[in-house]
Amino acid sequence: MQIEYQTQRLSLRFFMLMLVLFLLQVGYGLVLATQHVDPSVQAGTINFNIARAEHLNLGILWILSGFIGAILFVAPLLARREMVAPWLIKLLFYALIVIAVWNFFTLRLAQYGIAGWWHGQPWLQQGLEYLEAGRIAGVLVLVGFAILAYVVLRTFPPVRQWNEIHWGLGLGVTALMAVWVFGLFYVARLDLQEYFRWFVVHYWVEGVWEVIHISLVGFLLVLMFKVDIKSVGFAVFWGVALVWLSGLIGNAHHYFWIGTPEFWQFWGSLFSALEPLPLVFCFWHIYLDAHTNQRPLENAPAFYFILGSVVLEQIGAGILGFSMTFALTNVWSHGTWVTPGHAHLALFGTFGMLGIAAAYYAVPIMRKAPDYDQRLGKLGFWLVLTGVLGLAFAFALGGTVQIYVYRILGLGWFGGDVSRAMGLFKLLLPMFGITFTFGAGILAYDLFTLGRRVRAPAAADPRGVLHGDAALPRSNTGWGRPLSGFEAGIWLMMMWVFGGIITLGLLSFNLPRVRVLADPTLPYLLAGVGYPGLLLVTLAFVWRFLASLEARASLPSPTVAANVLLPLPVRS
Repeated sequence: MQIEYQTQRLSLRFFMLMLVLFLLQVGYGLVLATQHVDPSVQAGTINFNIARAEHLNLGILWILSGFIGAILFVAPLLARREMVAPWLIKLLFYALIVIAVWNFFTLRLAQYGIAGWWHGQPWLQQGLEYLEAGRIAGVLVLVGFAILAYVVLRTFPPVRQWNEIHWGLGLGVTALMAVWVFGLFYVARLDLQEYFRWFVVHYWVEGVWEVIHISLVGFLLVLMFKVDIKSVGFAVFWGVALVWLSGLIGNAHHYFWIGTPEFWQFWGSLFSALEPLPLVFCFWHIYLDAHTNQRPLENAPAFYFILGSVVLEQIGAGILGFSMTFALTNVWSHGTWVTPGHAHLALFGTFGMLGIAAAYYAVPIMRKAPDYDQRLGKLGFWLVLTGVLGLAFAFALGGTVQIYVYRILGLGWFGGDVSRAMGLFKLLLPMFGITFTFGAGILAYDLFTLGRRVRAPAAADPRGVLHGDAALPRSNTGWGRPLSGFEAGIWLMMMWVFGGIITLGLLSFNLPRVRVLADPTLPYLLAGVGYPGLLLVTLAFVWRFLASLEARASLPSPTVAANVLLPLPVRS
């Protein structure tokens, strides 16, 4: 494996920046988890609201950095030429650093009530969730997106030669810039401000990022498994179409309780229920592409994180998103811990894992280490997967208790009643947070030093296979037997069965027995079955999927060109 276009190397700096920002975000996450247990920790130094804002913003920035790195790595392959204006890409990198540092310091001004108002605009920080950054940072972000869109679109061939992946990434980078404009003005009227804020948060993250996600997953599978570009293009087309058809009106589930007309409750509930359709499609698409030609799994960490991205997208954005976005469930879950349970899996799981997957594919090629030791990457994957699933389900179960104590019994936050009732789940947060932190540290170390560590040659196994880098072939029976489409469908159905139980648990808060008589038995029972069941099925399915791939015999790969870049047919 080798680099064909030298401008692809510019992506390496974005992947390294992604890791630095990722570690900073994890650090703030640990502070938040600790403050949930003891609110006095760092009080007056790093207040909870400031740590939360930093945690959210760093999450967005490191995921964007990973996306930019992945797009810059694959753009020359799609264009079959060097990227235009490499100096602009370097400028974009330094601009991203400036934005990250600027945000880091200006968000702390919120602790002292300093927003930098001038001409009716908050120039330093504005305090809107997910959009806390002030107008100066917002304008810089817009310029950065404009640079990215210019470089990608100028690098791509003429539009008449685009295939579906060109269209997905081309529309994605353009929409990144266009949709961000809705976050660049402040409206004093709260319901109208929320209306436009969700234009950015929903259409930008759940619309535009999804388009880029589907396109990058498809193209990475082409590179890893030499999948037919036409079949991937078909999947990308329908994935993007379903995302936009369901998501445009599905945005209305954010408008239930902000003073907008009541008809949004029907349309928001209906189209939000349709939003998991493209996620199911993406789930099935990765199964088919990974099994299309039975190629050995050569770069296990890269595929581990691609699979993790798609599965957690299904669980976090699909199942947990589905369960809490009906008006009849959202009236209870809105603003509770149930929401961050969904958000952690949807944001880190879907988009963060994809950035790490792209790094694990690209960095070994750029560092000329195709036979790198993959064990650290695999260990890091299982730690972060277990950690983020544990965090999500601690949030979700704690949120169920919170709904009952806070909204059914009417007990108050300030009296400490709610906090005591959620005590067990507050303790689980730092426990799973530490697990996640160990995984993040291992991944960062592995990618930072990949290709630079001295390694001993892999030792021969008596059975004729190699230890170390190559995935060990295992038995083709039992847990490592080939994964059929029927079995994959059964696993998917099991996930949705537990998702249905979770949804029924939230709906049960509407029953008179629960709402009037304050009997928590049914919602607690359904949550106690649904959330742990979904957690265990998810872990078991990922293990089963990966075991089936690693059990493939280590046969020589089909003869391909000396590098990993296959010519891609285009459609006129």
